[in-house]
Amino acid sequence: MKRILYFITITMVVSACGTSRNAATRASQYAPIYEEKPITLLVMPPINNSANVEAKDLLYTSISRPLIEAGYYVISPMLSMDILKAESAYDSEIFFDQNLEPFNRYFGADAVVFSVIDSWTKKGFGIETKIRYVIKSAYTNEIMFDRSCDLYLDLSINSGSGGILGAVVDLAASAITTAATDHIVAARKANYFILSDMPRGKYSPEYMQDQDVKAMQKEMSAVVK
Repeated sequence: MKRILYFITITMVVSACGTSRNAATRASQYAPIYEEKPITLLVMPPINNSANVEAKDLLYTSISRPLIEAGYYVISPMLSMDILKAESAYDSEIFFDQNLEPFNRYFGADAVVFSVIDSWTKKGFGIETKIRYVIKSAYTNEIMFDRSCDLYLDLSINSGSGGILGAVVDLAASAITTAATDHIVAARKANYFILSDMPRGKYSPEYMQDQDVKAMQKEMSAVVK
């Protein structure tokens, strides 16, 4: 259980091309969000360009929570997925550059969330990935949020013990847990990290009060622990 909840308290170690070089605020970087004030989001299945066939479902099943915690109403991905599959519209590539107004008409969505997985590779005790998130207005098709991140999602365990014995314990614990749960935890960490810069929505106490918060860079590399 501790392993599953670990993503909630993410420690982020950002590389030199991270947030420190960006002088923009959320108000300037994500101006369309503050102008349109979207409330309801529809999350599309990720576009998976990686060699890992499971990456699409891993990311899709864990993307809603950080958006909900940011103060948005997110249409159930399971419900929308069933409807999209029934309409033979499960491939997000079809809609990325198309008119999104039908998503407002049929789902009541104010904005549509797209994600693109360019790589998802197991490396050491972690996952190396490159992901892009694009949120587009369902009224104007305008891009409201756009972030691309090269991430190393560190899944190693630190027992807190020092010395050789502590290192052995950490190595053994990491080896035991590097199975299917690793990819689930990695997907959650990726979603939380990339979407952490999202302006707060209507159901957040910080709604319309975070405009002066320093924005993270649109393109960056980071190690997420």
